[in-house]
Parts: sequence; structure tokens; C-alpha cells
Amino acid sequence: MVWGVAALLQATGDALATRFGAVAVRGELSGFSRAASGHCYFGLKDADGAGALLRCAMFRRAAALLDFAPADGQQVELRGRLGVYEPRGELQMVAESLRRVGAGALYEEFLRLKARLEVAGLFDDARKRPVARFPSAVGIVTSPAAAALHDVLTAFARRAPQLRLVVYPSPVQGADAAPALVAAIELANRRAEVDTLLLVRGGGSLEDLWAFNDERVVRAVAASRIPLVCGVGHETDVTLADLAADLRAPTPTAAAELAAPARAELMAALDAQAQALSLRLRRALDREGQRLDQLALRLGRPAAAIGAERERLGAMARRLPQALALQTAHQAQALQSLAQRLVRAGSVLRQRQQARLDAAAGRLSALDPHRVLQRGYAWVEGADGRPVSSVRQIAPGERINAVWADGRARAEVLETHLLAPDGG
Repeated sequence: MVWGVAALLQATGDALATRFGAVAVRGELSGFSRAASGHCYFGLKDADGAGALLRCAMFRRAAALLDFAPADGQQVELRGRLGVYEPRGELQMVAESLRRVGAGALYEEFLRLKARLEVAGLFDDARKRPVARFPSAVGIVTSPAAAALHDVLTAFARRAPQLRLVVYPSPVQGADAAPALVAAIELANRRAEVDTLLLVRGGGSLEDLWAFNDERVVRAVAASRIPLVCGVGHETDVTLADLAADLRAPTPTAAAELAAPARAELMAALDAQAQALSLRLRRALDREGQRLDQLALRLGRPAAAIGAERERLGAMARRLPQALALQTAHQAQALQSLAQRLVRAGSVLRQRQQARLDAAAGRLSALDPHRVLQRGYAWVEGADGRPVSSVRQIAPGERINAVWADGRARAEVLETHLLAPDGG
């Protein structure tokens, strides 16, 4: 018997439904999404990290009965029926109920790492820096094949086409993603050619985004000297790199929007400033024009100005003789006072000088040697006229002169006698 594709898939689905019926399975949520219709689609995998993945769907009626918000990494227990999704020929399980039974191993690792890095201070707001307000160049760390790069380039082309963009390529998923991301961030810092650095990728499950929870990547983000904006996944996706970045964006497109202001907005602001300056200039010109008109009106009537000046000069001419007479009287009085002070000062100075002269004459007279001789003393001088002040200056047989107040005499030394220190 030869089966048609649709018939074979339908028969397989019937066999699964007959063989298994309603089943319960426990596993970890992966790639959970809720469509606009209300239907939910996700994968279920074993918490031990095995590669097996079961595609699941939960329709709006059953999803409306959920009492929690499903998220990637949660450990859940699902009840439903196995079947085959014929358009793709895939095994899938249609869930009728879903309840949470604990966090998955990957999610628990996420929480443990988050707590440890938070204690280390990598998420502190105090260490985060503002991004450049008007950057001239922006760096992008992502995969060249990622849709996120296309979104970011499109956003910059629309908002800020004048910016220079530098792409630092790196895989964003898989075992090699974490070290490659670290190397790309470090390369951007070494080259120091951009003002702001973007770390972006599109959405995915917790394991798809795990490279951005790797401790090496988180520390590289925190250590970046270039302000870094992280835009990973969708709005509900939060990675540890988001928490360590200087600025978190909910999506890659939002990261581009946060990295640089829109050129149209800047041009509008410049136009507004130009209009404001033009208005201020017109107002200033109007004020100066009015002032010029007033000056012109005053200049157009010189007779009134000349009359006012003539009247002012006349008043000054009338006041001038009085002012001169008053000034002359003041000067004469000042000169008379100065003359009197000069006479008094001269008299006092003369008296002081006379007193000093009299005192000096008295002291000079007291020192006159003839006054000493008048009291009965005499002095002795040698034949050469020099005073003899010691017996050691003469010897027997020498001629000496003795001088008194009323005359002098010549004598010959017969002998000398040196007195003892005590006068004996």
C-alpha cells in the first residue's frame, strides 16, 4: 500500500491519539510566545539540558484559564493530547492545562548568577555613565547575519543618517558566542573610535539568549570604557548584560533610538533656535531704530539745544566772579594761616638750636685742659712737644717741659721711679 502524505500524517495522528490519549508531561518552557489571537506556542524540554524538544500549542480557551504568566525557563507540568501538525509534519502536543511546578535549571542558574553579580556591584546605578548626547560614531556588536543588525541600521538610516557606524562582528548564540562577544567589546574599547557602543540581538528563548547572561560577557559590559547600550530580545526579555549596561533598551531598534537623537528633531530644534534668534534680532533692530528716530528728532531742532546751552553758559558766567572771589578769599586766609605757623615754627626751632648750642658750649668748656691747669695742675711734655703720660716715656738726663696755667718751665730729669701697683 502506498500512502499519500496527508493520509499518512492523519493516520499517524490518529494512532498517537489512540495509543496515548490524554497524557501529562513535565519539562521546562522554552520560546514561549502569545499570539494576538490569544493562542500560545512554546517548546517543552527536559530540565537536565537534553536536546529533546516537544512543540506545544495552547489555544485561547485553555490559555485564558492560566493562573500565572508563563516564561522561558519555568518548570511546568502540561496535560493534553499528542498529535501531528500536518502543515509541517511535526509532532506537537495540544495543551489543555498548564501549571507551574518550579523554576527550570537554566532559570535557576540565571537567578544565582544575577544575585552574585549584584552583590559584586556590577548592576549599581552609581557606576553607570550617560551615553553621548550627540555622538559622531556608534559601534554595533552583533552578528552580521542577525536581523537585529538590519533593524539597527534601518533605524539609524531613518533617524541619524549622518552618523558613522562601525560593526564589530560576533556570533550571538551558541557555545562560541560568549568569548566572541567579550573579544568584540574589548576590540571596540582598544580602537576607541566610537562614542557609544550598542550590544544587540533579536528575541529568543532563555537558552538562545544565554550568551548575554554569561558572566564573562556581563563583566566585559560593566568594564567597557565606552558607554554601552544593550538591546537584547523583546521588551519582556531581560538579560544580565542588560542590567550591567549603562543603558538598557527593550529592543535593538530602541537601542538605536536611544543612542542618537533623530536628525529631524535636531533640525527642528535648530530651526526653532534660528527663528528665536531672528525674532530677537528684529526686536533689537526695532529698538535701535526707535532710538535713532528720537535722536534724529532732537538733532532736527538745534535752536532749542543751542538756547539751552546759551542759558547754561550765561548762568556759569554769572557764577564765575563770585566763585573766583570766594576762592581768592579762601586762599588768602589759608596763606595767612600758613605764614603764622611758619613764624611760630621758626621761633621754636631757633630756641631749640640755641639751647643745643649752649649745652654743647658748656660741655666743651668743661673739657678745656686750661680749666684743669687753673685748678693747680700741670702737664708734662717732651722736648718734641708730645704729652708725657707715663714715667716709662722718659729717662734720666732728658729735657722735659712743665706747663701751668700761667706759664711753663724747662727741666732736666735726674732720675725716674716707677710706682708699685698699690702706689708704694
